[in-house]
Amino acid sequence: MDAALMPDLLGYKDLAGVGLTRRQFERLIEAEEYERIAPGQFLRTGATDDTTAGWMAIAAKRPQATLCLLTALSIHDLTDEIPTRSNIAIPRGIKPVTIWTAPISWHHFNAATFDIGRTEHSLPGGRVIGLYSAERTIIDLFRLSHDWGSDLAIDALKRWLRVKGNSPSKLLTMAKSFPKGRPALQNALEILL
Repeated sequence: MDAALMPDLLGYKDLAGVGLTRRQFERLIEAEEYERIAPGQFLRTGATDDTTAGWMAIAAKRPQATLCLLTALSIHDLTDEIPTRSNIAIPRGIKPVTIWTAPISWHHFNAATFDIGRTEHSLPGGRVIGLYSAERTIIDLFRLSHDWGSDLAIDALKRWLRVKGNSPSKLLTMAKSFPKGRPALQNALEILL
């Protein structure tokens, strides 16, 4: 089979579906057509940047994985800080995935509230990875301000409030599910509004 016609992301379990044996695929790896990005996950060489490659491997292995905190803030354009590692949330009890292409900070969130504010972020090849909404991200920053500092949360909230159509009441309604973050968020809203 012509390597150019194969998908960009492949795992050993996908080989039969594209008509390759493991040995044939190992030859493609040796020829540097594909590179190993995680255990059992391979990406066409040069298909995308290292961070996106890591996200693709994570999405393939852990469909519930969700971009969060500073990474989500950056995607939502609510910060000028450039993340040096990808912040990815998974439900407590789920094991992280080893990724070799980019640095990852894994965060274990409560399974009962994990899907609140969860949307999707598009990746190459029609794949998606979870992404927390701007509202959920702000709530998480207030909830975890002991780790992230309150300045990042307040600056993100200020930027979010400047966007037409954003509703503080919607934000506070979502925050009811996160009792550790709601008081600080409500206090900040009272000061800013």
